[in-house]
Amino acid sequence: MKSVYLLSGLLLSASLAVHADEGQWQPHQLAQLQAQLSAKGINLPGKQLADLSQYPMNAIVSMGYCSASFVSPQGLVITNHHCAYNAIQNNSTKDNNLIENGFLAQSLKEELPAGPQERLYITESVTDVTAEVSGNLGTDISGKARFDAIEAQRKALIKACESDDNTRCAVVSFHHGMEYFLIKQLMLQDVRLVYAPAEAVGNYGGDIDNFEYPRHTGDYTFLRAYVGKDGKPAPYSVDNVPYQSSNFLKVNADGVRAGDGILLAGYPGSTSRYRLADEIAFAANWQYPAQVNTYQQMINTIERLSAADADLKVKYAARVKSFNNRMKKLQGLLDGFKVTDIHAIKASQQQQLVDWVNASASRQGYQQSIAALRKVIAAEQAFSKQTYYFDAAKRSDMLQAAMQLYRLAQERQKPDAEREMGYQERDIKMITSRLARLERSFDPKMDLAIWAGQLAEYLAQPETVRVAELDNALGLGAGMTEAQLTDKLQALYQHSSLISSDGRKAWLDKTVADFEQSDDAFIRVAVAIAAKNLALEAEEKALKGQLSKVRPAYMQAIIAYNNTQGKPVYPDANGTLRITYGSVDGYPAADGVYKTPFTSVKGLIAKRQRDYPFNAPQNLVDAYQAGNTQGFYYDSLSAKTDTSWTCRLFNCPAARMQPFNSVPVNFLSSADTTGGNSGSAVMNGNGELVGLNFDSTYESITKDWYFNPEITRAIHVDIRYVLWMMQYVDNAQNLLDEMHIVRQ
Repeated sequence: MKSVYLLSGLLLSASLAVHADEGQWQPHQLAQLQAQLSAKGINLPGKQLADLSQYPMNAIVSMGYCSASFVSPQGLVITNHHCAYNAIQNNSTKDNNLIENGFLAQSLKEELPAGPQERLYITESVTDVTAEVSGNLGTDISGKARFDAIEAQRKALIKACESDDNTRCAVVSFHHGMEYFLIKQLMLQDVRLVYAPAEAVGNYGGDIDNFEYPRHTGDYTFLRAYVGKDGKPAPYSVDNVPYQSSNFLKVNADGVRAGDGILLAGYPGSTSRYRLADEIAFAANWQYPAQVNTYQQMINTIERLSAADADLKVKYAARVKSFNNRMKKLQGLLDGFKVTDIHAIKASQQQQLVDWVNASASRQGYQQSIAALRKVIAAEQAFSKQTYYFDAAKRSDMLQAAMQLYRLAQERQKPDAEREMGYQERDIKMITSRLARLERSFDPKMDLAIWAGQLAEYLAQPETVRVAELDNALGLGAGMTEAQLTDKLQALYQHSSLISSDGRKAWLDKTVADFEQSDDAFIRVAVAIAAKNLALEAEEKALKGQLSKVRPAYMQAIIAYNNTQGKPVYPDANGTLRITYGSVDGYPAADGVYKTPFTSVKGLIAKRQRDYPFNAPQNLVDAYQAGNTQGFYYDSLSAKTDTSWTCRLFNCPAARMQPFNSVPVNFLSSADTTGGNSGSAVMNGNGELVGLNFDSTYESITKDWYFNPEITRAIHVDIRYVLWMMQYVDNAQNLLDEMHIVRQ
């Protein structure tokens, strides 16, 4: 293994040329970006940011799907309200709806379990293991054999890394298989809900304002990590004590102003910056429209059934919120593709790459890699079309549970090292937690309705897409209506032990023979389609194996070419720790429309309506109108001398420099973010917390494919609003006293 600080010279030289604020950098790359950081007004040395054992990176944590950060020595964590939505929903009932009412624990004893699945992960080390994973793979090995060889190496490295139950390791592909890094994390298993504002604050504007700006959303929540009395991570217990987080962010109550440089650290999920133009066309013309239709059907079903059922509304609140968010992002991507011809931009970039390759005989190997990649991508897209509706037809929580349990029984017949990843002994606790989580997020009526809708769509597809094993197991026929499907499927829920938490748990230790001899309705379906699932999985692995051979070669061509062009080279986002930087900055949203970088409580109240989602709480309005706005959280000047990127290209409106005279709520920056960055710490040049990332503007959604510095903006909760809410509205003085709050 070699240290991450010894990155290849090619990558280092390319990374020195950063354009605008594009780039989701691996921490070790920051040491090579000192000039860019200094130009932004970042006072922290790049070498310090590259060191995960030093401030502030040692305070940044992952939730597995969102980002967060420690803000006190007692394990207090801040993240987004929407990231903690599952924890809030897990503790809500129709009679005590914490989603609507909010929650504040005034003491440690009042803090609530976030839920069986919730974890916090602290990244301790990142090590380059490319040589171990793929260095010995010959050029003649491809397809599933290549995939299996890579997986075997990954599993061996993970096993050696995970010295105890509190360590979680992963071997992650960077640059689409060109490099592999071993990520070692400390896993904290006892996470508790501490403080969440009412939904009228945390989700102010709802889905109407999602991905929109101006925005006035208090998207923040506090959690706390707990450990056993011995200081080691442990499952939830009333005897556990707060985790002693010696590393935590200072909170700067002065916030930021327009033009200030900022750092943003978190765990961005996925981007597609280095994809082919063909892949954009497929997403725009087939994949995204199909997904829009699927999500819209499920949203409509959940809203229809929960409209008159408060219990269903609570149980499916987190799910429908997630679906709505994904739906709007998909619509934004499709709209963005129409406004900006990203396909044409990528095609032009691709042609420039081809021209560069053809200009030298020494580069002809790159040309072969491009042609090979196109061929594999075409096969991958055909596979996606073939399997999409079959996957949707299995969208029942009960069927998914049955399939997972049967697969676990099958994998347990093998030595642990040979099992499928996700079904090894290290995974049993998480599988158990997922099954337990259904107790708070599942209802047979809703599950049946969602499933029937998806099956109806599946049956409307050409017969070539249909799967005989599923059709036979469920007695499906072409043209069956949703109502007919509902009538037919109801019996499955009446004849399955999986409906209850105890029933699901009882299947965890069953054998393959137990499953195959069972008369449980859902188990029978899972067994009937298992062979088909495995066959499709093998086909998918073969495609991934081919991609793991041809896409790294394509990435090598891109990096070599970008090096000659002085363009940034950073890996696509993949759920690992990244740092980005930028400036507090507005943007030209449309012809004649410039959006300034801050919103305020004054604007929030002006936007207020009686009904959700603009029903700001009365105590918030009262606190503001009573004049409780002075001190740390009141900004009388919104901008300093503005040197932001936009103002170097455009004449910023005079209004941008006028007195702010209110409590800031949200602000914009040019930081490069994507999904997974929700909850990411936004820090000033000294690494002090000034906000939380929670969204992007609608015009920015296509940044997953193409970063346009003119209009790409991330939306953040201003820490001054969080502090003001805590002091004057929700009376969370106990938490204010716990944090280290500073002023410039």
